[in-house]
Amino acid sequence: MIYVLVALKSELPNIEDLDSSKIKVWYTGVGKINATVTATLAANQKDCERMINFGTAGTLEPLLAGKILEVGAVRQRDMDTRPHASLGMTPFETSEIAGDITLNPESKVILSTGDNFVKDAPELKSHLVDMEGYAIAKVGKMFNTPTTIIKYVSDLANEDAPSAWAENQSAGADMFLNLLKDI
Repeated sequence: MIYVLVALKSELPNIEDLDSSKIKVWYTGVGKINATVTATLAANQKDCERMINFGTAGTLEPLLAGKILEVGAVRQRDMDTRPHASLGMTPFETSEIAGDITLNPESKVILSTGDNFVKDAPELKSHLVDMEGYAIAKVGKMFNTPTTIIKYVSDLANEDAPSAWAENQSAGADMFLNLLKDI
């Protein structure tokens, strides 16, 4: 079974045509804690073969707006315990998933996750910004559950981001559902 984890129903509203014998859609709620709880529950399901995180993301690269992209690596942009650890690194953690997590080395798209709506360029560089992806990727790695992150670029992560996101939050749903048919 593939577990599709989406923050909000408004990002993936029309799931009636999905094959429920192969795909389950779970809505996580917003943010890293909600995503962690839901991903942990999904990864512990006996039938969970893969998790896919779909949702919206902002960007600081205007050419990416309106595209659907598979994420290659994720970063935790709001983990800042300097001088105890570098920006993005969980302090006092010695596993290979204390910092950046690679999901698909063939994709060069980097996503940074944090519990804030990005309106200015964050210090930790990335192509995309969201609020759930890193948490889901880390749970996937911890439980050895294959994990894919696919994001629809809904806004330009600037002062207009909140209204652009509200307007575009479901715009990538049909593109994502078409991608699922090939999986």
